[in-house]
Amino acid sequence: MGRNLYILAGTLLFFCLVCFGVSFSNIAQQPGSPGDVALWRTMSIAFLVLSMVIALAGTLTSMFEQAERRAEQARQLRRKR
Repeated sequence: MGRNLYILAGTLLFFCLVCFGVSFSNIAQQPGSPGDVALWRTMSIAFLVLSMVIALAGTLTSMFEQAERRAEQARQLRRKR
């Protein structure tokens, strides 16, 4: 589960960088383009924040999975003794 969250966070970070790059290019200033520069930068910030939150969730998930595995191994060791 943690690996999937890391992949999702990486994808959102990529979209963040694309939106940020579009805000500095002429694409955002062409007639008929979706939104203006402020909209692209706002989307970039939103993608960045969402990416960081999901990466934090992935890290916490991995840590709890590791703690659960080690607790199970400790229980099995105690049973063998």
